[in-house]
Amino acid sequence: MATTTTSERRTQRASRVWRPGYPVDVRATLATHARGSGDPAYRVTADGAVWRAVRTPEGPGTLRVHAAPRVGEVTGRAWGPGADWLLSRLPALLGADDEPAAFRPAADHGVLRDAARRHAGFRVSRTDLMLEALVPAVLEQKVTGTEAHRSWRQLLWRFGAAAPGPRDPAGRMRVPPDARTWTSLASWHWHLAGVDPRRARTVRVAASAAGRLEETLAMGVDVGERRLRVLPGVGAWTSAEVRQRAFGDADAVSVGDLHVPGMIGWALTGRVVDDAGMLALLEPYAGHRYRVQRLLELAGVAVPRRAPRFAPRDYRSF
Repeated sequence: MATTTTSERRTQRASRVWRPGYPVDVRATLATHARGSGDPAYRVTADGAVWRAVRTPEGPGTLRVHAAPRVGEVTGRAWGPGADWLLSRLPALLGADDEPAAFRPAADHGVLRDAARRHAGFRVSRTDLMLEALVPAVLEQKVTGTEAHRSWRQLLWRFGAAAPGPRDPAGRMRVPPDARTWTSLASWHWHLAGVDPRRARTVRVAASAAGRLEETLAMGVDVGERRLRVLPGVGAWTSAEVRQRAFGDADAVSVGDLHVPGMIGWALTGRVVDDAGMLALLEPYAGHRYRVQRLLELAGVAVPRRAPRFAPRDYRSF
């Protein structure tokens, strides 16, 4: 009887072709899952395919997603123990559960109207993975994106697993650690990755409650919100960041973000606003407030800079 080598198991794949019946911009839809340009769990290759290394409930898996707009097809290929799980959720990952039809930018919000037109294939993605969204969101609390993404890269390269699949590009990708690994990291592991004790403690607590969090994906976003918010160190901003990705919540605007209120205020009124002002502006878009945020981010809207760029901190040698 023939045996299967480790190398062969890594390159065996499953595939699925999905015909959504409407335009899907794969890169715009999935870009929210990338944690910086060097994320070891996310790649975009020269052929336009998006690759994700994922810790699924059935084990690690690598997913490659490529669209063929002319024939209206999206092809998913997956490797590893989590391959079938990943392919079964391909439509949801690409926004099949999203309902953008009711979204109508106001006539006087020209920047938003233009963004919606240019990114008509964007959908709000749903991963059905709470911990995958929660850990990097905690790392991004109260630090610059550069700092958070550096920490995420270092933690994945040191404690993640090699992504199953072909050597290129999966051979250069890492599957995020499982909940047990996150809870077992010592204080010096976090310190070397540039993560302060407060955020490290939040990740450990969240990972220890991973089972209770993941089960809310079948219970609805309101239950998920409640369970997230009882975790020490998880507030409105972190909860919204998780709901956007794990639940595909098109209304979960990032309240408490340093940049989002100003960006939305600038795009819709030409002036910078705070959280309260942002929520007032977004009231007519109830049910789609995160959609507004994401469309403006995809459009590259930003408040003009009037001060030097903040220099990221590095206290690892302290």
